[in-house]
Amino acid sequence: MPASTPSMNNFVKDRDLRRLINVTAIGFTFAGVVLLCVILYAAWAANSSARERETALLNNALNRSIHRTLNEQKSVAWWDDAYAALHGSAPATEFLDSEFGIFLSETYGHDVIAILDDNNLPVFLYSGGSRRPVADFERYNNIVAPVVAELRGLPGRSLRQRPDLFGADQKSYRSIGSPLDSARWAGHLMTVDQQPAVVAALTILPNVDKTLLKPGRAHILLSVNVIDEDYLKELGRSLLLTDLSLSRKPVEKPGSVTMPLETDEGHLAGLVSWKTEQPGRSLISIILPLVAIGFIAVAAAAHIMLQRLRNTSTHLALEEKRSRHAAKHDALSGLPNRAHFAEHLETALAGLDPSGSKQHAIVAYLDVDRFKDINDTMGHSAGDDLVREVANRLRAHVRSGDIIARYGGDEFAILWMSADPEAPALLASRIARALLSPIELEGQPIAVTASVGIAIAPLHGRTVDEVMRHADIALYEAKNAGRNRTIVFSADMAEQVEQRRAIEMDLTTAISNDELTVAYQPIISCDTGAIVGVEALARWTHAKRGQIPPGVFIPIAEQAGLMAALGERVLARTMRDWHAWPHLEVSINISPLQFRQSDIVAILGSMATQYQIDPSRFVLEITEGVLMDAGERTHEALEGIRNLGFRMALDDFGTGYSSLAYLCNFQFDKIKVDRSFVSGLAKSASFRTIVQSVVSLGNGLGMKIVAEGVELATEAQSMTAYGCSEMQGYYFAKPMPREALEVFLHSYTPAPRALSNEPVLRIVAAP
Repeated sequence: MPASTPSMNNFVKDRDLRRLINVTAIGFTFAGVVLLCVILYAAWAANSSARERETALLNNALNRSIHRTLNEQKSVAWWDDAYAALHGSAPATEFLDSEFGIFLSETYGHDVIAILDDNNLPVFLYSGGSRRPVADFERYNNIVAPVVAELRGLPGRSLRQRPDLFGADQKSYRSIGSPLDSARWAGHLMTVDQQPAVVAALTILPNVDKTLLKPGRAHILLSVNVIDEDYLKELGRSLLLTDLSLSRKPVEKPGSVTMPLETDEGHLAGLVSWKTEQPGRSLISIILPLVAIGFIAVAAAAHIMLQRLRNTSTHLALEEKRSRHAAKHDALSGLPNRAHFAEHLETALAGLDPSGSKQHAIVAYLDVDRFKDINDTMGHSAGDDLVREVANRLRAHVRSGDIIARYGGDEFAILWMSADPEAPALLASRIARALLSPIELEGQPIAVTASVGIAIAPLHGRTVDEVMRHADIALYEAKNAGRNRTIVFSADMAEQVEQRRAIEMDLTTAISNDELTVAYQPIISCDTGAIVGVEALARWTHAKRGQIPPGVFIPIAEQAGLMAALGERVLARTMRDWHAWPHLEVSINISPLQFRQSDIVAILGSMATQYQIDPSRFVLEITEGVLMDAGERTHEALEGIRNLGFRMALDDFGTGYSSLAYLCNFQFDKIKVDRSFVSGLAKSASFRTIVQSVVSLGNGLGMKIVAEGVELATEAQSMTAYGCSEMQGYYFAKPMPREALEVFLHSYTPAPRALSNEPVLRIVAAP
């Protein structure tokens, strides 16, 4: 027995060693299998990611093809000569052949080029290298009809919407005479002759001489680019995708990827195939040979690589999670962004009862009042702090399941789901409570309010666009009503928006056709009672709506970008009329938008020369809005206008952010005291003190003081007694046409205002 002990020990040791070897072998084998699996998975993931990236690139390239086609059309469609060629007594066929047909087909490879008139009927067709009879367009009519309907804004078959890359590009369009105010376009991927094709349509408009523009709908330039093998090969070269092809059946080649090509009308046009990059192949070709060298080396390398791979995978996963979050959330406030809010709203709308008898989706669209003032006065950093604090307060005052998003710069949107009819009022109350206490910015407490528009679905819409548009309309009404209030959308508001849009369109035509008139209101000297000047005021008599007040059409002109053209028309008419009474001064209002034209000095100089007027007899009235953000360019413009000989007046002094700095930094000839102070003389001693101070200040600086809106004899006597230089108002005369003014000038008898309690001769003229 003792002799057997070493043998037994050796057996035990050998068994343990074999066990260790087996365990080690199993461990190495397991490690090798794990490493192989990890490598294979990584290769598959890389290949999959490459396929997804390439698919996204291809889809983006198709969207870019639509964008490129519209840009190619724009090179001839937005052109004065092209517009004139189509609107002459007869279309210039040779011009259309060369500048539309040959140019677009040979330069850019458009397969079909057509021009449709304002009734969407073909007037020109070019295909296969030559002009075709317009009757041949019948084969394309039903195909392109949805695209034409979309461009015209007509009902028709709905098409899948693609990103408007062309429209985004036009924001940088800086050319004078830009057609963007009336241009329309549409582009889609369609099926043409059983082949996929890019179909793009663009209105044909003048780009420089807007006087060429005729009333009615514009002609349409329509192009068809067939996506054939050559088209795909060119697309593949730009994307570095080899063997890009279109087929009816999937390609069964190793390393090939197939993507269904679906057109915007919902048809499957074929299958696009290409040879994918397969970045995972390198993992297999490099790593797997190392496994064959030996399990020990492979195990060590695998351990390191696995650890690194796990770290990399974790990092990539975290980055992906952060990227997904960033794509759907606002970086400044941490709230969901516009796109994410739209997704939530779309989901909520899909789950609503169509009858609206159960739960409602309540959308509050709010805008921080006077946010720009805080940004301008305290800086953008304070503006960012304000956005964050408003976001935090709103988040604290809504329910945990409600959606709140930052919709724009200072705009937020809140989605409430509730069946309570009092829910809109409750939501408005919570928003008001959130902003009840001041917000501290840079150590300074700032009272912050918000204007809120509310839309309720399905009552106010069944789509995201409808609901948000109606909430936006309600927000607009809340701002117009004085801000710091909540308004729920109603059908009347939409009608008002449509009415404003109709007035805007009619105003554009009226300005183009020089249909606006000018009325003149006499300005009376306080010392002599004589007429020393007139103020020119724009007037518009609509053919159907009758007299439209300036308080209606002037704001619309400012919002629609028509103020510059309207102002030039008024200036031209006034300069022509002035020759009938050259002994009088003429005051003309200059809108802040008109004043900010880069060439305002050149325009005034040119008009003064053209109409041969004496600039010293013209007083240009500007408001404090021009001076609030006055920079070097504003100073240069004011100096340039004064150098031309024009005189300057500060209008509506005291009604805005009146600052004595304006009177020190800018040289004015006159200050016009607003009607509100004139009418308030009898009501408030404060008003009398303010008027006396303004008069004393103006006289001390060598400026004349003009009182506006004098309607009573007592007001005329008071303003004269306070030392005003001139007056105007209904007490003397209403604004009147030029002909009536000439009669008034001959029949008017001057009488010093300070010495008489009796009104002088007055007439009643149509405003």
